[in-house]
Amino acid sequence: MMSKLMNKYKSLPVQVRASFWFLICAFLQRGISTITTPIFTRLLSTAEYGQYSVFNSWLGIITVLVTLNLYSGVYTQGLVKFDNQRKKYSSSLQGLVFTLTCVWTVVYALFYEFWNSVFSLTTVQMLAMLVMIWATAAFQFWSVEQRVDFKYHALVAVTIIISIAKPVIGIIFVLLADDKVTARILGLALVELIGYSWCFIIQIHRGKKFFSLENWKYALKFNLPLIPHYLSMTVLNSSDRIMINNLVGESEAGIYSLAYSVSQIMTLFNTALMQTIEPWLYKKIKARQIADIKRVAYPAFFFIAVVNLMLIAVAPEIIAIFAPASYYEAIWVIPPAAMSVYFMFAYTFFAVFEFYYEKTSFTTIATTSGAVLNIVLNYLFISLCGYMAAGYTTLVCYMFFAIFHYFCMRKICKKEFGNQMPYSTRILFSITIIFMVLGFLFMVTYNYTFIRYILVLVIAVLLVIFRKKVIETVRHLLSIKKQGR
Repeated sequence: MMSKLMNKYKSLPVQVRASFWFLICAFLQRGISTITTPIFTRLLSTAEYGQYSVFNSWLGIITVLVTLNLYSGVYTQGLVKFDNQRKKYSSSLQGLVFTLTCVWTVVYALFYEFWNSVFSLTTVQMLAMLVMIWATAAFQFWSVEQRVDFKYHALVAVTIIISIAKPVIGIIFVLLADDKVTARILGLALVELIGYSWCFIIQIHRGKKFFSLENWKYALKFNLPLIPHYLSMTVLNSSDRIMINNLVGESEAGIYSLAYSVSQIMTLFNTALMQTIEPWLYKKIKARQIADIKRVAYPAFFFIAVVNLMLIAVAPEIIAIFAPASYYEAIWVIPPAAMSVYFMFAYTFFAVFEFYYEKTSFTTIATTSGAVLNIVLNYLFISLCGYMAAGYTTLVCYMFFAIFHYFCMRKICKKEFGNQMPYSTRILFSITIIFMVLGFLFMVTYNYTFIRYILVLVIAVLLVIFRKKVIETVRHLLSIKKQGR
């Protein structure tokens, strides 16, 4: 039996095997981090967990400013564009990010007291952040190169080692230190510095080109206009924790961060499903067969709605597993945060039309508007209603984000397909409304465990009754990857 499976696995195209292992890497990184969360929530107080979460929020924002996300689209595109000088291109972009990091480190060092007060971080924490930004960027360049070439063995090995080392070293550092937040940060910085710096050395050695005016100009010209988009997406994901920390307190930021982190686990399903479906969507658009898209879109929306609804249904139990009683209030943030994950998934089905027809200005407008709206709503409602309001302001912003892209998609389809639309507004609206109503219904029953369990049982019975339809839906989604090849 095992030999048959191995033979079948070996007979798969390298692209399929690579895609499978790249997905495993993503699950490992998020999965190990998730499994160890209950340990850190018990080692850190709510205030300390809040400080650490705020550090991570600033890390995401500052990473965009320092590295300009040069390891994202422009690097992948450049590997194809400069295929005959790929090693030189890789080493020169490593050189560019290293130079940018050094420049920003000098800027920080000259005015460190000012920057420390702006970010509410210590000098050690800020320097550790800059080390993490550079080391992670070095790894990202190397990992993208591995993905483009479908070389997954080394990437999987590195991912497993680093994913295990981070929490292990972190736990040791936290247990031994008085300043547990700084200890947690230094543990991550040390692992990433040791675990990723060799990626920089290897690519610089292979390409033997630290500076290339042609490559630096190409990368900067391509990525600088996209910085508002990258920055806005990061702000949309991070500003709530920073603002809760500043407007309410560190403990509340910690409780909110736990709920948000738990909800983000569901984005694994978003990623897994879109990695399978997205290439197929592009092929259907290219073939002008957009009428076929709805037979995949509706089951996909239904599936994502169900998995997020399951999280909302058992939120009290999940939080009890992940953290001590001091974090219990996090249950009230789970429903809007999980609904936000649903809308994150929804927007990609609409935005694919913008990317295919190179209408990226729509994307920039949507993300920038969403980020600004998020900051304004957070400032107004966190002050008025407390930190839990941030969950609902984030939900509103992702709803706006998805609706904006939906109307952009309709505009593109009117022009390119003569008013033919890939989705029925009525059906998508029905799936979304049912999901949100059930989600809020579960939330209302959080204080009435017996009623909530009855509701879960009723839904489980309905799924059993309609199991053939559910199995057929799952099989249909799994078959898309085969059709897309």
